[in-house]
Amino acid sequence: MQNIAALEQEFESKIERGISIEPKDWMPEKYRKTHIRQISQHAHSEIVGMLPEGNWITRAPSLRRKVALLAKVQDEAGHGLYLYSAAETLGISRDELFEQLHSGKAKYSSIFNYPTLSWADMGAIGWLVDGAAIINQVMLTRTSYGPYARAMVRICKEESFHQRQGYEIMLTLSKGTPEQKQMAQDSLNRWWWPSLMMFGPTDAESTHTAQSMKWKIKLKTNDELRQQFVDITVPQAEILGLTIPDPDLKWNEEREQYDFGAIDWEEFWQVVKGHGPCNKERIAARKNAFEGGAWVREAAIAHAEKKAARTELKKAV
Repeated sequence: MQNIAALEQEFESKIERGISIEPKDWMPEKYRKTHIRQISQHAHSEIVGMLPEGNWITRAPSLRRKVALLAKVQDEAGHGLYLYSAAETLGISRDELFEQLHSGKAKYSSIFNYPTLSWADMGAIGWLVDGAAIINQVMLTRTSYGPYARAMVRICKEESFHQRQGYEIMLTLSKGTPEQKQMAQDSLNRWWWPSLMMFGPTDAESTHTAQSMKWKIKLKTNDELRQQFVDITVPQAEILGLTIPDPDLKWNEEREQYDFGAIDWEEFWQVVKGHGPCNKERIAARKNAFEGGAWVREAAIAHAEKKAARTELKKAV
């Protein structure tokens, strides 16, 4: 058997050459645990993220909007499925992943602990939240762990559609009545700063960025991704005729990027620690869904067992 030093050297060589790490390949335990943490956090974010939008399906202003929102929420359930499956290749069960979410041990994106107060929030979430997700996730299509990278290809395509759908809602509102435009502006005011927080703490405060960059789990830092989001989104707001709620926002000619104001990191950490507006509500909803769906899981298992038994009986005959 190869010694650990040789295995580590082979692993590092694959990372350096851009060769994907696959489930049966040897990997450092820290690499495995880092991916379980990151992929499960991503999966949890997808299924918790269904809740603030699912709240508006029955109140959508038209059948077209209702069908589009329903399809989007369904996509997010599918994204969770892909990601939980990718996490399972690292040797953790789905039941363990759910237990970690329900107990509070595992985290999900802080953005989903904010309430959706108006229909415009469906536009802001699509435009800003999914827009931020795309910037982060396109990078992950080239991440070093194969199952995660492959899952992200389809997810990014669908998130891109969600972002355009959200922007179209905001465009319609901004071109509507003064009340509708104000609704869009109010939504932008509430979702702008939480969207910037989605990229995580500053590079100086991030405990995982350096190692993740070394292992090519991440290809850009939190601050680089946040800057990219601001630079892309500000011109989009100008097209909408809406104002970014940041008095310090201005174009920096020297850097050819936007300077922007200070983020309230105290708010970010309070939400991450479970003290956001909807933290308890979100976890309670996920627990209720898990417990309420127990009979479906039991029925599926019973059906699979009967099917397997019938197959074995046919073989015996």
